[in-house]
Amino acid sequence: MAAPPVVDIPVADERLAEDLANGLAAVEKLLRSSVESEDAFVTEASRHLIEAGGKRFRAMLVLLAAQFGNPDAPGVVPGAVVIELTHLATLYHDDVMDEARVRRGSQSANARWDNSVAILTGDYLFAQASEILADLGADIIRVQARTFSRLVRGQIRETIGPAAGQDAVSHYIGVLADKTGSLIATSAYFGATLAGAPPEIVERVTDACEAIGVAWQLGDDLIDVAALPVESGKTPGTDLREGIRTLPVLYALASDDAADARLRELLSGPVAEEDLAEALSLLRAHDAMSRAQQEVTRWTDRARTALSGLPDIPARDALLALCGYVGERSG
Repeated sequence: MAAPPVVDIPVADERLAEDLANGLAAVEKLLRSSVESEDAFVTEASRHLIEAGGKRFRAMLVLLAAQFGNPDAPGVVPGAVVIELTHLATLYHDDVMDEARVRRGSQSANARWDNSVAILTGDYLFAQASEILADLGADIIRVQARTFSRLVRGQIRETIGPAAGQDAVSHYIGVLADKTGSLIATSAYFGATLAGAPPEIVERVTDACEAIGVAWQLGDDLIDVAALPVESGKTPGTDLREGIRTLPVLYALASDDAADARLRELLSGPVAEEDLAEALSLLRAHDAMSRAQQEVTRWTDRARTALSGLPDIPARDALLALCGYVGERSG
């Protein structure tokens, strides 16, 4: 009997599933201890999003990539914790910028306390990640710095939008690669490198995971339009309400068909609640959705191509299955 899926990654090999579960338990233990402070409030604020849960998806990718070397190497679990701390820190900052009130089903830190506490807590998590990094070597530190630069650059590019004359779709894909793909790619890089995998293996699994990250976010764009709440657990049209120009919206806005005039009007800014049902209906019927799905497929195919050159072990099978899952969840 196949083992159950672990953290959205379909794992058919029982031994691998057990190794990943044990690795995640070790990650969780170190993650919690790494944010402890002599100041009780700092500890409480830092653990706020840890306690709220989360899939630990990026930590899982670190552990999976480590399977291509020695998964028990001493730096693997600390590397996964660095990735999780970095991800959590960005969530604290994102919620301030987005004025979000809820994160992972709980109050966001800025809603529970205030913006200053949320920003400073995010900074504290970055600092704790840096302390762990100091023991993992100059190469890992350098890659983390480059990743952080991409995360910030992606956020800046998203905030200011495309430059005059720049293609909006290519700008958007670049933002996703920086904001989402970069940290997922670094998850794979950390796991494979810290496990001592050969450089060509490190490069392939890193490239594959960046492509998976972009495809995952593009899939979220489609789910926000197409999925019913009971299927996705999300309220459809959230991005439309906020005026976020995701890939299907960008394709629809680029249409010069007179029949799309009403849809373009609705999508020109945040969609009012009373217009949401109409906007969703029109967008679901538009070929912008199939074009966006084709882009998801392009990125998952890119990931599969990189993975095809990896050793034939259960970890590769799990990553290939993840490519299939990413494509199917948005289809």
